[in-house]
Amino acid sequence: MTQFTIHTIETAPEDGKELMAQAKKSYGIVPNLIGGMIEAPATTEAYMALSRAVMKMSFTPTERHVVWFTANSYHNCTYCMAGHTGIAHREKVPQDVIDASRSGRPFADDRLNVLRDFTLKMIEQRGWVEPADIDTFIAAGFTRRNVIEIVGVIAHKVISNYTNHIVQTPVDARSEQYAWSKDEMVAAE
Repeated sequence: MTQFTIHTIETAPEDGKELMAQAKKSYGIVPNLIGGMIEAPATTEAYMALSRAVMKMSFTPTERHVVWFTANSYHNCTYCMAGHTGIAHREKVPQDVIDASRSGRPFADDRLNVLRDFTLKMIEQRGWVEPADIDTFIAAGFTRRNVIEIVGVIAHKVISNYTNHIVQTPVDARSEQYAWSKDEMVAAE
């Protein structure tokens, strides 16, 4: 069975060492995700650029996390669910939003339910959402810009979620307290 290495800066491919150093500077550590992804430095570079772009989007931190958590949960990415829980805490996302995101329970804020539902439709239907779905999303106070930004956030998560599945990335030590499994999700009613 093919196994992937979680590289350090020292063991990374030569054309990936600078990206690893950038990751350490940005995050304070080299996340295991980057250590595994660096096997393909160009993919890592694209992921890191997309990470910066997502942070510039018009979503609030809470809204951004709802989209991230929705994709992570759908893709069953235990690494990203744990990591984004820690990031959500650092960005002061309300605990009830984090809990609802991790469990699949409804949010207290109906607008966030619309955001999660629309994101899920975008993922499940590969972008082929109905015009009525877009209208419902916009009627909840979102914009056409947000519709396209969700595409960017999903792309960001596809790169990390799929890489984590392939590499079997272990959760970073600083995120272990936020370990998650799909078993935490409530049954669909």
